[in-house]
Amino acid sequence: MNDQRKGGDAEPTTHFGYKHVPESQKAEKVAEVFHSVAAKYDLMNDVLSGGMHRLWKRFTIELSGVRVGNRVLDIAGGTGDLARKFSDLVGPTGQVVLADINASMLKVGRDRLLDRGVAGNIEFVQADAEKLPFPDNHFDCVTIAFGLRNVTHKEAAIASMLRVLKPGGRLLVLEFSKPTNKLMSKVYDAYSFAFMPLAGKLITNDSESYRYLAESIRMHPDQETLKAMMVQAGFDRVTYHNMTSGIVALHRGIKP
Repeated sequence: MNDQRKGGDAEPTTHFGYKHVPESQKAEKVAEVFHSVAAKYDLMNDVLSGGMHRLWKRFTIELSGVRVGNRVLDIAGGTGDLARKFSDLVGPTGQVVLADINASMLKVGRDRLLDRGVAGNIEFVQADAEKLPFPDNHFDCVTIAFGLRNVTHKEAAIASMLRVLKPGGRLLVLEFSKPTNKLMSKVYDAYSFAFMPLAGKLITNDSESYRYLAESIRMHPDQETLKAMMVQAGFDRVTYHNMTSGIVALHRGIKP
């Protein structure tokens, strides 16, 4: 569990990076981060990952099994990288819902996709991953890329994703994880806590948001813990694939 109580009936706390804050404040603080970074989010993804995020997302799409006529929900869809590809795959008889809790990120994604002529089979919804506003058994596939670590109650979000999936539907969670060897872990720590905030300062004039992002990665459950959370929620055949020495992992589960 990620929450703690500090005496009596005090409000439960949860982590915001390395800090502990009241649960009721985390969503607002995360929102402030993404309001700040939204305009240059794509540029920073390319800079910070050396373009690798595109390969990680391509692998996610390949494992999604999405085909013509499917309904797909992309949670924390941000600037629309996955949604654009899914729109092509499902075709005019399918539907893609790009959902994000952050209005600034959702606007960037909507504007970007409309500018590229992506319309007709895509819908934009501001939604909380913990309380998805969709019917039960509705989607063939649900994805969340680099968003789960920012959710306050991860178990609730995973349960909500299970609910909206059809039986046999797939959940794919693409997220930063734990490097699989000590050398890579040391290199990654140095990179995350030195280069990421510096790049944030130089490109967006915001080092603190990128310091939070580095810290949030460290606080996210490791590969086996996230797998166990998905199994506990009710997913079958849960597997994960490490990429780039475990810096990123893709978890996949099936709704029974």
